[in-house]
Order: sequence, then structure tokens, then C-alpha cells
Amino acid sequence: MSAHNSGTAHDDAPHGETDWTIDDDDPAIGTRLDRALAARLDVARSRVQRWIDGGAVTVNAGAARASAKLAAGDRVAIDDDAVARLEPEVGLAPDDGPLTVLHADDDLLLVDKPSDLVIHPGAGVRAGTLVHRLLHRAPDLASTPGIGGALRPGIVHRLDRDTTGILVVARSARAHRALSDAFAARTIGKRYLALVYGTPTPEVGRIEEPIGRHLRDRTRYAVRANGRAARTDYRVRARTADGALSLLEIALHTGRTHQIRVHLKAIGHPLLGDPVYGEARWRALPPTLRAAARDAPRPTLHAWTLAFAHPADGRPVRARAAVPADLRALWTALADADDPWPTAIGAHVDA
Repeated sequence: MSAHNSGTAHDDAPHGETDWTIDDDDPAIGTRLDRALAARLDVARSRVQRWIDGGAVTVNAGAARASAKLAAGDRVAIDDDAVARLEPEVGLAPDDGPLTVLHADDDLLLVDKPSDLVIHPGAGVRAGTLVHRLLHRAPDLASTPGIGGALRPGIVHRLDRDTTGILVVARSARAHRALSDAFAARTIGKRYLALVYGTPTPEVGRIEEPIGRHLRDRTRYAVRANGRAARTDYRVRARTADGALSLLEIALHTGRTHQIRVHLKAIGHPLLGDPVYGEARWRALPPTLRAAARDAPRPTLHAWTLAFAHPADGRPVRARAAVPADLRALWTALADADDPWPTAIGAHVDA
């Protein structure tokens, strides 16, 4: 089941609604609605059934049944505000936890997401998310209509829990629509930095492999022939003298869940510190380097830059999140090489 724009509201969906259309090759075809939604959203099936019974889910704009089997072309919609009413225990109390706001105007926020932070409530996470911290800094998000519903106000794209870096947040209905459309049309430039095992060959390349849910572990993703099209471009910015480790700059052209992590694993160069898609490559490193690589505290991935047209007037916006200290320190500990980081490592916004 494919979201029109990685789980955000499509341009012709009512405000506060998230919708998906079942593609012809979607593995959700023939699957019960409740099972398909639970797998797609990574939430308990009992929660999805509560949403369906409460009228928060529709199929083809009509009433939905949990047992209904999905077919190609079906459009499944979730009313986020209705879900919030059905789950009053999911509170959105502002949280004053750390969050760097790089830019703010009437239409959007640009923030530098730290690691170990979930984007919004869901899948058992009730508090302490990025959304809670946003509400502390921009309380207007809670009352602005048309920006994604009660549980995900302003959210138009996501980063994994442990991925650091730049994130754009919609602050107005027009920004939510424009940014959602831009992500869906793949007109937003996204670049990442990653520390990986080995050195890819060639050192400038493209990975175009479809991605779908893992056949045996439904919490993971993998390259699959019947998956959704995905494209990742990369170039080696630096590597250790022996080629055992590399710093990659990555351009993300599609937004599949775990895309970079899955693609890098598929070409044999997984991220350091990735407990799901990584490998115990640290064992092959020189003894002096093994502990630092083994103990990398998180997947070594940083959302470095975003480039897009401002929703208000189309002017170009270019934003960069500073390379986090933990990644810089890890490279310093592991690499006997010149400083590989981009010359401008600090945060910058041109908007």
C-alpha cells in the first residue's frame, strides 16, 4: 500500500486526512484492511480496528469494515482528527526538550532534529516526540487547521528515530499542501552524510532497487522485486587509507522507509552502528579501531541539506544542518585521514 507522499495528506484529500491508494503491484492486495493498515503504520491491529469501528477510516470515501479485502485502486483514508478523538490518551502536551530551530516564518519551520527522537506519537510512543517539542516552540501548530491533523501537526516528511538533521515543518495550510505536493513530486532536494563500511565501487554511483517489507520480519524492509521503485545516488567524499571505512554524500530521490539503510546494505556497504541493517564488519578492522566501530551508538546517518521552493512565493530555500559532534568524533577516532567533512559544517539557512 503506497502513501501518496510518504504518509502525508495528498493534495486532494480533506485537511487532517491521510490517504493511500493501492497500487497494482501492492502486496496489500487481497489483505484484510485492518491487517494492511497495522502493517503499513506499524501499530497494533487492535488500535486500527478501534479506528475503523469509530468511523475514522474510509475506503473509497465510504464506510470501512476491518475484514474487507483490499483491491488495486482502492483508496484508504484516515481522518487524523477522528483518530485523536478515539485515542484521548494520546496527549500533545508541549515538551521543552532540546530542539534547534534554524529558521521560522509564517509558513514553515526548519529544525535540526537530534538523535533518539521519534517524529510523532504512534506505535506505542505517547510523549516526548518531535511534535511535542515543536508545540513548545510554536504553540500555534496545535490550533492551525489544514496542517496534518491533531497527532501530526505540520509534519510533511520523516526521519528515522536515530537519524539526525534537517526537517521542514509546515506552519500554514498552504505550506502543508505545497510541501506535501513537492515531496510527492520529488522536487525537494535531499542530501545526507553517512559513514559506511568499505568503499563502494564505483565511488560515484546510483542504486535503483525496489524496496518492500521483509518477507519474514515485518518491521524491516528489503530489496524486493515487487517492491516500490527507489533511487539513491551517492559519492565517496573520503575514505580511510585502507578503504575499510568511507564517508558518503547521498542524494535521496525517493522516500521509502529505511531507504538509505536498505540500499547501502544491498550493495554491501552498511552503515556503522545500524542494529537492524548493519553487519559485524568491525571485527575485520584493525584491533585499535574495533571498539569505536562496534560501539557506534546509532546508525551513522545525517540529513544534511534540504532545497525547495518556499510555499509563499516560490523563492528558493536552501538549508543545512550542522554535522553532529558524535559523527565527527567517530570519524576522528576511526580514520587516519584528512578531515573529510564539508568545508561548511555548521548550520545555514538561505530563505
